[in-house]
Amino acid sequence: MTILGGEPGGAVRHANRWPVLALLCFSLLLVAVDATVLHIAVPALTAALEPSAVQLLWIIDIYSLVVAPLLVTFGTLGDRYGRRGFVLGGYLVFGLASLAAAFATTPLALILARAGLGVGGAMIMPATLSIIRQVFTDRRERAIALGVWGAVAAGGAAVGPILGGVLVEHFWWGAVFLINVPLLLIALPLAIRLLPPTTRHPHPWDALSAVLSVAGILALAFGLKEAGYGHTIGRGPAVLVFALGVALLVWFTARQRRLATPLLDVALFAQRGFATGVACVLLAIFALVGLELMLAQYLQLVLGLSPSGAAIRMVPLMVAAIVGGLTAARLLDRLGLRATMSGGLALTALSLTPVLGWGVEDHPLTLAMCFVGIGFGVEVALLAASDTIMASAPESRAGSAAAIEETAYELGAGLGIAVLGTITTIVYAPALVVPAELAAGPAVLARESLAAAAHVAEELGGPVGASLLAGARLAFVTALHSTVLVSIAFLLVTAVAVAVLLPRRQAAPVVERERERVAA
Repeated sequence: MTILGGEPGGAVRHANRWPVLALLCFSLLLVAVDATVLHIAVPALTAALEPSAVQLLWIIDIYSLVVAPLLVTFGTLGDRYGRRGFVLGGYLVFGLASLAAAFATTPLALILARAGLGVGGAMIMPATLSIIRQVFTDRRERAIALGVWGAVAAGGAAVGPILGGVLVEHFWWGAVFLINVPLLLIALPLAIRLLPPTTRHPHPWDALSAVLSVAGILALAFGLKEAGYGHTIGRGPAVLVFALGVALLVWFTARQRRLATPLLDVALFAQRGFATGVACVLLAIFALVGLELMLAQYLQLVLGLSPSGAAIRMVPLMVAAIVGGLTAARLLDRLGLRATMSGGLALTALSLTPVLGWGVEDHPLTLAMCFVGIGFGVEVALLAASDTIMASAPESRAGSAAAIEETAYELGAGLGIAVLGTITTIVYAPALVVPAELAAGPAVLARESLAAAAHVAEELGGPVGASLLAGARLAFVTALHSTVLVSIAFLLVTAVAVAVLLPRRQAAPVVERERERVAA
């Protein structure tokens, strides 16, 4: 490792620290974008692979559901065996999984490839912060580096649908994955050259805890989806799988409380501010990512926009999220923790209410205003939640607090798609009135999802196809209203809980210093 010596306090500075930061942020961007890049690609993907409603949900959210429980596992293993190796290994897994996803010919193949992407992403993400902490020994520079890292993490998910729209419009749905391969072929030799060797810390690692967390979350999601539609195993067995998932997570929690060095420090949830902050992160991301998927389909399949046209309509969401991230620290300082967090959640809920009055007609100005309110409100609430999470944890447990926060982000994304997608499916199928002339087979396929109905309508053509598409659009709007109502309820309940449970001011260091502790 090349270093420049002679810093106060005996610290040394990595000569390539800024190129290392650029490489790590690029790695993080790939991981963050992949969580949402498929949102705009749903219609094209459905037409090509014809997945069932449940398979479509798995294709979209298996990534986040795999990343969430593995973040802590790979973070611990990275400390034990060296973070550099996990970044390089993550590149290889991510690249191979991207190649498999791009050329998948069946829904199951794509689900498995997306799960592989989740494994690769979970190997890369935890190591980025740790390596930043290693190479940026100067506190001022480290704060700048962490600010850049945070901006990339926040912006990646918002960029995903826009990138996906452009690629689908000009190429095909597999291009959203294939683009990762040449980028990783460039990044891998750079990482071998630039990333420094990392110190190994022989922390204990409990394999059973890792298995319980992954199996519990996946069983929970599987049972939830199947209970809503009952395609694969039926609703009765699905409820049992859901209960098994709950039992595994209860076992996981109890085991963490008994271990001397737990995989996940659940004792932190005894702090009221910490628990409230984590709940805010999970529910804010739950609403944002789940609704982003539904609204992306609304733009394309109800309003009839092209993939790139739908992506352009979502630009206000991305811009507002960036502005929210840049101004949230100032709002937090002026208004206090409680008002900033609960106000951000309430603004998000308020911005969603116009959707309840929408039909199949276009509302471009109202849509843009809704996206602005949602993006700004969620980002402000998330930064305030991050502040209270880190401020509520002792400095010695800052790493555990950061791991729980990252897990809440990914789990919120996965569960948001699972829950809101299941609600959409439950409401959409019975609301769809199919034309009497439609045969039984196409009618069953049309009831799977709006994307499937649009595919059937395109193949049928003529008055029957037009009638089916019109009915499917109305049914989807009814389902969208239901998901929005659920999201508004979750957001408002969380906003009230924040206002009641949190103090007006947080007696803790400012946001920038807390962000720095994340990497410590």
